[in-house]
Amino acid sequence: MELDFSPPAGGSRPEISAIQEALAMSNAVVSPSGTDGIIIRTTQLTESEHQAILKRLQSSFTDAGLQERKFDSVGPVVGNELKDKSSKAIIMVLIAIAGYITIVFRRISGVVPAWMMGVAAIIALLHDVVIPTGAFALLGHYRGVEISAVFVAAILTILGYSVSDTVVIFDRIRENVIRGGSKEDFGLVVHRSIMQTLTRSINTTLTTLLSLVAIFIFGGESIRYFALALIMGIFLGAYSSIFIASPLLVWAYKKRIGRKK
Repeated sequence: MELDFSPPAGGSRPEISAIQEALAMSNAVVSPSGTDGIIIRTTQLTESEHQAILKRLQSSFTDAGLQERKFDSVGPVVGNELKDKSSKAIIMVLIAIAGYITIVFRRISGVVPAWMMGVAAIIALLHDVVIPTGAFALLGHYRGVEISAVFVAAILTILGYSVSDTVVIFDRIRENVIRGGSKEDFGLVVHRSIMQTLTRSINTTLTTLLSLVAIFIFGGESIRYFALALIMGIFLGAYSSIFIASPLLVWAYKKRIGRKK
């Protein structure tokens, strides 16, 4: 429920604690929205329960000019549909990314299999998705934060941003392998490639995070958790490209060399 208060001149919105006390609902989460608004999240309500809440608040704050702006109810059928479609969208994106990387980096398949580069990128991306999802599961348990279509949009954005960072490092690895041939130790090539792209990765990540932190602080309740998901995912994406995807390539190379011996 999204409600607005229009107090008389000189007045202000009631305190959140007073609103929670008036609701007398243990499962209700009340969040401020803008200067005079609030958002109330509860378990699913019937229409009679919805109207009872409105009457209770109107009787508790008779001079506050209370008005309802929006009431949304998400039932289990809609929730299951969102879950199924979101899972399919994320799986399709991961498969497309793996296929793209395999094709683009096939020129160095003599050193490390191109498909392994796709697998390494996917493992890093799963790392970037699983941790924010777990964090939002905890927020949902303790703060009533919902995993909605907005969160799914944030996850898909994270996938695109993170894979671009990984591709930059992989591209530099490819250039160094082609330039130096396959005689140089592959681990050293990967290390040098990371160091050559490290400044770019740090600068890009920091400038993006500065914008997202500003949105999280000043953007309002409706996009706050969208920004939070992006903050976590983009930070993890910069981390995973260097410390997960790249070491996996070195591991695959050493396994391949070990089998040849």
